[in-house]
Amino acid sequence: MKKEEIKKAAIKYFLQKGFEGASLSEIAEEAGIKKASIYSHFKGKDDLFLEVLREAKAEEIKRKEHFFKKEKSSNPETFLYDYLLYTKKMFQENEIMKFWLRMGFFPPMHLYDVIQKEVIEAEHFQEHLIGQKSSKWIEQKQIVVKDANTFNLAFTGIIMAIMVEIVYFNSERRVDDKLEALWDVFWKGVSK
Repeated sequence: MKKEEIKKAAIKYFLQKGFEGASLSEIAEEAGIKKASIYSHFKGKDDLFLEVLREAKAEEIKRKEHFFKKEKSSNPETFLYDYLLYTKKMFQENEIMKFWLRMGFFPPMHLYDVIQKEVIEAEHFQEHLIGQKSSKWIEQKQIVVKDANTFNLAFTGIIMAIMVEIVYFNSERRVDDKLEALWDVFWKGVSK
């Protein structure tokens, strides 16, 4: 279907050149159509961008929800560390996730409020998933922390730091070193 090919091309060019640098002509050429044909599927560049962005957000939510459902470990250390690795890999290896991450950090200014709302919704979803787990772990005294919110803020801070490393440095070694250092200090702080 041409609409899917257009979106795939859009991800490529928005990721490579940002919103401002990506042209509908390039996207159309990549999709194997004329620029005018894009308008039979999308109102314009903003509409195309936001549809791809919302699909990327939905993909992140789906992947994270899948992890929480499939991962059966009741050991918080194993579960959380595996989740960090899973999240890192997801943002490093998947084009739509790279796009989502990059646009969250570098949104087109005229769409800033819309994108911020989408990013915050995805963050709240993740915080909800982590909060459910951490509340149980605190109750079962598997971790020692003031409350689930404090735990959530600290743990998602690690995720944010990893995302910053991926966006700004894109060095596998640096990302891994940052993850290991943060994890070591974090886990020592919350474990018995």
